[in-house]
Amino acid sequence: MLFITTLLSRRFATRIATPILFEHHQCFISRKSFISHLQRHWRGELKIMKLQSPVLDNLVTPEMKKLSDLFEKYNFELRIAGGAVRDVLLDKVPHDIDFATTATPTQMKEIFTKEGIRMVNMNGEKHGTITARIDDKENFEVTTLRIDVVTDGRRAEVAFTTDWQIDANRRDLTINAMFLDFQWNLYDYFNGREDLANRRIRFVGDATERIQEDYLRIMRYFRFFGRIADSNSVHEEATLEAIKQNVHGLKSISGERLWMEFSKILMGNFAASLMKIMVSCGVHTYLGLPENCNLEEFERVCGVTEETGCHVMTRLMALLSTDDELYDLDKRIKFSNEEFASGIFIIHNRDTPMGEDKMKFCQYLLVDSTGKQKITFEHICELLKYKNEEDLLEEFRQWTPPFLPVSGNDLVSLNIPKGPLFKRTLDEVRQVWKLSDFSLTRDELLERVPQILENVKATPRKQSPKPKRKRKE
Repeated sequence: MLFITTLLSRRFATRIATPILFEHHQCFISRKSFISHLQRHWRGELKIMKLQSPVLDNLVTPEMKKLSDLFEKYNFELRIAGGAVRDVLLDKVPHDIDFATTATPTQMKEIFTKEGIRMVNMNGEKHGTITARIDDKENFEVTTLRIDVVTDGRRAEVAFTTDWQIDANRRDLTINAMFLDFQWNLYDYFNGREDLANRRIRFVGDATERIQEDYLRIMRYFRFFGRIADSNSVHEEATLEAIKQNVHGLKSISGERLWMEFSKILMGNFAASLMKIMVSCGVHTYLGLPENCNLEEFERVCGVTEETGCHVMTRLMALLSTDDELYDLDKRIKFSNEEFASGIFIIHNRDTPMGEDKMKFCQYLLVDSTGKQKITFEHICELLKYKNEEDLLEEFRQWTPPFLPVSGNDLVSLNIPKGPLFKRTLDEVRQVWKLSDFSLTRDELLERVPQILENVKATPRKQSPKPKRKRKE
């Protein structure tokens, strides 16, 4: 890491301390080259205003007050940063509060050590973040003010600074570039408060520059549009053009990071319209989606799940036409086992005719499906949401699935050897029980086992297809 001390006039730094220490090597940055860097990126005009909100009345816990007092004691500034400030302005109670400070990680460690405060999860130190646990009750992540000196579209080499505006300038969106001190003074450099009030999503400064610093910001733009915008909000043409020109950068972003953002877009507001914009910008193919997504079906499923809520995979599957497209998407996104199972279940069953007795279709599907019954039950509920079978969904949820009265131990007692024949026999017993509408008793089923066993022996064994996807551990 490197540390830069700045004393800034209205426009540029007037003093910079060198040498500058990176993580693994010593290097020097001249005052002239760094000032040139600031000239290219310096933006913003500070507005300070006093906030009054009922949210603030109970925001500060005793542990947070202790943290604030500690930084004040050692003459370092500490402010609430980013998303928590945005939530306060929306009169929402923040669930995660991040803090920014003028203290370096080394200085924070010295303070916490001297005061006997335990530090946890030291992995963030290289990025300037120290996590302090106050009174063994609450963890607080505190990050030193930074500037991105070198970026490659995924990660950045950062310098530490004591200037709040420099740190604000490196953030992605205006609504995320505000700070709040503990006297409830709001520090707004890029009209973030006004943008938030107008439900407008804008990048800090030049959209192309911000995107090229971290291409994941393309996905963050769409996610925050779905979270903040209202029906009157519009996309600025310059922003969409910047996304189109830089969308290729998404190929360097890991599937896991893409999915973290994309899944929130799918479940957020305006998901259908946002997906159309994303496709028009060429985002979808870099996510692993097919060139010709089924946008019409996606819009339908978003509409029917607006009120009921659904699993994210329920909506996502509407964009896909075949299971091969899901396998291709999985190679890029790397779904969890549960997510993939939910998706493949919908694809395999959504076009199957349900017949006149739809409830029986659901019951039989539960019995015929492999895997844990509780998980399959939820998969069927998601399938019904997808198909907009609201009344059937409620009826199915009220149904208590019966348990097969015959167990494997019963077949063992009948001297049926364990192995493929054993499994096929038990499966056929389950089918006989199902076709009786679950009415046959244990004794009645056991009476039929000899005949069932003969039928199974006379039936050629079906070869199970090789799985296309290995289960993740």
